[in-house]
This record gives sequence, C-alpha cells and structure tokens, in this order.
Amino acid sequence: MGVDQDMPVSRRTFLLTPIGLAACKFDQSTYQVSGATMGTNFNVTVANAPSELSQRSIEIAVSDALSKANKHLSNWDQSSEISRLNSIYVTSQTPVSPILSEVLRCAVDIQKKSAGRFDVTIAPLLELWGFGATERRTRPPAPESLARAMDYSEQERILEFGPNTVRKTQADTQIILAAIGKGYGADLIGRSLEEIGATNFLVEIGGDLLARGRNHLGLPWQIGVEEPILSSNGVLDLVDVNNLGMASSGDYRNFFELDGVRYSHIVDPMTGLPVRHRTTSATVLANNAMLADAWATALLTLGREEGLKVADANEVAVMFTEGPLSKSKKDVTITKNIWFKSLSA
Repeated sequence: MGVDQDMPVSRRTFLLTPIGLAACKFDQSTYQVSGATMGTNFNVTVANAPSELSQRSIEIAVSDALSKANKHLSNWDQSSEISRLNSIYVTSQTPVSPILSEVLRCAVDIQKKSAGRFDVTIAPLLELWGFGATERRTRPPAPESLARAMDYSEQERILEFGPNTVRKTQADTQIILAAIGKGYGADLIGRSLEEIGATNFLVEIGGDLLARGRNHLGLPWQIGVEEPILSSNGVLDLVDVNNLGMASSGDYRNFFELDGVRYSHIVDPMTGLPVRHRTTSATVLANNAMLADAWATALLTLGREEGLKVADANEVAVMFTEGPLSKSKKDVTITKNIWFKSLSA
C-alpha cells in the first residue's frame, strides 16, 4: 500500500484518537484496514458497508488511494513527484500534476489567510533547529545560520504558481508537504471509498481524520483530543465528528530546553524562531482533512490570541488549549470558537 515501514511515526498520530474502536465488537458489515504510509500510520474503518462490499474491495480502494498520494505527495518517497520537483535545480516553470497543483493551491490560500504562518518551504528552518530529518539540537543555532536558512524559506517570495505549474525563484528551494499531504491522503481515501459505495467511514493518517456518515452504532464518530501534558496520553475532550475533516497540531512533545527556555518544533516562518506563546495545541474541523491539516499548523503557529482572530475572519472552526506542561489537566484552558461549537454540537 505504498508503505514506508522504516520511517518514524508522526506525533500527530497520538493527538486525535477514535474512541472505543479497539474495544468494540463489530458486526459483519464493518471493516478495518491499517498500515504505514507517508512516514506515519493509517487506519480506516468502514461501518454499515453495503452488502456488495468486502474486506478485499475496501483494501483495494484504500491501497489505490494511498499509492496515488505517495506517488505525488510523499516527501519520504524519493521517486514521488514532490521529491523529483525538489531535486530539479532550475528556476523555470515546471509542470505539475493536478493532484500536486490542488495541494499547492490550498497551501498558497492558507499562507495568505494566515499572515504567512503556513509555509511549505520551511524545511531549512526545521533542519536548522534540529526538528527535521537530521540530528537533533540541544541549543539554538547561530544568528548567521538562521539568516541563511531564512533566505531559503518564505513561500510567497521563493515560489510562483501557475494553473498547473510551479516555479522556484531559488533553484534549490525545497517543498515539504508534511503539514498538508497526509490530510489530502485521507481525502483521497475518502473519495476512493465513496466511489465503491461506502458512505460511513473514518479515515485517519498520522492523526489527520476524515469522517463521513455514522459509526456502526448509527452515531457520529467520536474523537478524543489528547491532553497536552507530557506525562499523559489521556483524553482532554471528546468531539462528535460527522461529515468533516479534523486535525490537531501540538507543540508539547517535540522540543528541547536550554537555560529554562523551551524551543518547540513549531517554528514561525515569519521570524525563523520557535513560537513562544502558551498555546499548546490547535484542533480544527473543516470540510475536508487537507484544510483541517493545514489550518491546524497555521493556527497553532499564530497562537490562541491571534489565531482566534484569523480563524473567525475565515470562518475556521478551531479549539485551542493553553497551559503549562503540568501533571494535571486542571491547569489546561480550552477555548472553542463559535464555528467549532457549531460543527461539533
């Protein structure tokens, strides 16, 4: 199924959890498929499936969708379209597939709407701070190194997009789709399942979710949001999700500390620095998983105060959590905007 068995699991795998699936005894019309893909894990549950569907037909539909996602969007697959684009060191217009074009157009839209906080060219900054594919850091980089990395980042300045083309204004620009590609992969699986007649399913890739219809009990899919606490994998809140995409982004697992200062893997593309606000996670509900995936990253980068303004201006449903990395969820504050309250009611 286009798997990447040797890749580490994304932290997002543990931020959102379908409640009760592992403990449930399903009837014969409910099927599950799981595995590894795009550097993380995936899980698919199809409930109340039509009689003409089988475990095998669902597996084929999921496999076909994942193969397509990996072929175009996986930064972990060196033969994928995005990897080939990253390996082309030219500044001329390069044709891209409709799939990659759709994802990049979404990235451009959210980059503009989020005041630059969503950026697919942020890889040099993540590598510099030790949150990329290379070794981890234990101290901040030198100012001159940060300045050089900033020169190779900033999507609006170094990428130009046409209808089905992309041009790098700097030949060695690298595009990373980790904060949007998995969501789109979930959407592709959803489309593939709908094509074979499934109407009730939950798709999860690395914590990015797409829910359609109802679960095997005829109820909305219930998703648990993880407590933003270092010592816990408990559930902070439960959300009913029906015909929506959902994603969370958190900064409380992947970080290093020096002299009492915490440097998280959520790096602000506009400053090149890890964020310093007290917001620990952002959970987004959207019409599809791609939008939820990208907006969760953008809004966490902004933080609760500025993120609420941007979310409300764009009618994005978001829930923020804030609080110290304590041992108790009593110290965690939850803020849900009106759109989130409406969609999760």
